[in-house]
Amino acid sequence: MNKNTFWLLLAAILGVQLVGVFCIPLMDIDAAQYASISRAMLERNSFLQIYDLGKDYLDKPPMLFWLSALSMKIFGIYDWAYRIPSFIFLLLALFATFKFAKLKYNQTVAELAVLILASCQAFFLIAHDIRTDTMLMGWVALSIWLIAKWESSNAWPDFVLAMIAIAGGMMTKGPIALVVPVLTFAPQWFFEKKWAYFFKPIYLVGIIIIGILLIPMSWGLYQQFDLQPGKLINNIPIQSGLRFYYWTQSFGRYTGENYYHEMSYPSFLLENMLWSFLPWIFIFIWAFAAKLINIFKEGLFKVQTERISFFGFLLTYLVLSRSQAQLPHYIFVVFPLAAVLTAAHFATLLEQADRLHKWIKWFFGFHLFIFLILLIAMGLIINIPFGKMGILGVVIVFGTFIIMIKTGFSHQSLIQKWIAMSLVLMIGLNLILNSFFYPNLLQYQWGNALVKVAKEKKWDIQKASFYKIPNSNAFHFYGQHVFPVIQDSSLLKEGQWVVADSVPAQKLLLDFPNSNTLYQGNRFHVTLLTLTFLNPKTRSEELTPYVLMELKK
Repeated sequence: MNKNTFWLLLAAILGVQLVGVFCIPLMDIDAAQYASISRAMLERNSFLQIYDLGKDYLDKPPMLFWLSALSMKIFGIYDWAYRIPSFIFLLLALFATFKFAKLKYNQTVAELAVLILASCQAFFLIAHDIRTDTMLMGWVALSIWLIAKWESSNAWPDFVLAMIAIAGGMMTKGPIALVVPVLTFAPQWFFEKKWAYFFKPIYLVGIIIIGILLIPMSWGLYQQFDLQPGKLINNIPIQSGLRFYYWTQSFGRYTGENYYHEMSYPSFLLENMLWSFLPWIFIFIWAFAAKLINIFKEGLFKVQTERISFFGFLLTYLVLSRSQAQLPHYIFVVFPLAAVLTAAHFATLLEQADRLHKWIKWFFGFHLFIFLILLIAMGLIINIPFGKMGILGVVIVFGTFIIMIKTGFSHQSLIQKWIAMSLVLMIGLNLILNSFFYPNLLQYQWGNALVKVAKEKKWDIQKASFYKIPNSNAFHFYGQHVFPVIQDSSLLKEGQWVVADSVPAQKLLLDFPNSNTLYQGNRFHVTLLTLTFLNPKTRSEELTPYVLMELKK
């Protein structure tokens, strides 16, 4: 790939992601919640003891909150300021993926791995819907590259930096940041019979480094929970914050001690990869199968090819798939390894194009069908759910189509056409999603929508309270306040502002008949999209009316 072409494509991809960073409001629950926690950390000047809406918080480690609070300290309380540190870690993930792939393969595979990772749908999503997994990907990718570099060079600075990266990952999402590198390298060392790598004295140094770096977080947990046992988190008494963090939150998902019980069947994460690793998921499956066949042909103990990316992905997937609590984004941590596997397979296809021509032709044809579906989806998005996007939408869709057609009739190989068309399509699709679809969708998330109205009308929204309406962390963040939640109408007073769903609001009129309705809106749980909602003609069936009212007797 021409170097200028590589940088142009990467710049276009990152540019589209930055549109999301700066133009899309924060989504409830997670992203808005974490932003609200970061704001509270800055406001309370409490960096070791963490609070969520004034209550003790234990669910996630503090690294995301620390860095986001620092960013908001520098830039101000903005959603993009919250996102900036995590976006930097996405860039770090790309850098580490490039260095790892170049170390194990070559420049071509490295460049392709970066483009594959940066352009998969999950990467576009977590660039603006910031969770701990966004930052975790950067830490883990960095640790894997540095350990691979240390393995080849035996240079102690590489090892030390790898341990720092692991500690950073543990302070971002927990022991998974240590588990993934172990699962990645242990099989390779085992099958290569590098027994010494399992017992190197330098590991003691690594444990010490990680332990030292974990002290501030651990001390905060000890102060907040261990010294005050019995605090309720999700209505469960916590006797030890340290035990919860180092055991229950991670390993408790396998023992049944953890109170989360989301999706837990083995194929759940793979099913979600069908959308999250688009447009590369099917070539990844081919790459994975080909690598598996190659391993058995070579023999498990006759290692001639790179297997780190294969085992790292496989074993991490198997471990995560056995958890009693799974969410789609859990597997994102090993997408850098999936990108390397995919890129390496593309390189193999380029080298063996004549022998594999029939397979390449079939897969290329299959992807043309997928491309067609996504192009149709782009056309629908700019016209149906939220009205017409206008000339910009037409230009994006038509431009994407023309470039793909031009690429299809170029003199490049089928593999090169396949890669180029995939990249162009993802850039066009996500430019529409980030600049038009998500901003319009989030008009139906009541928290950010109501604060926007309040700012336009110059209301003192901080005197509002919640009354029988689902909590919105976006409201707390954009309102820059912890708003009280009132369930008992007897606690409401004349002159008070309340946000309530329309049905309980109507009942309040019995006690406050002269209440003034300041604003009426409609809300929807935007992360649970339905066809009924996306269809403007049936959308009203999915909407719940709410009001902001000033209580008067």
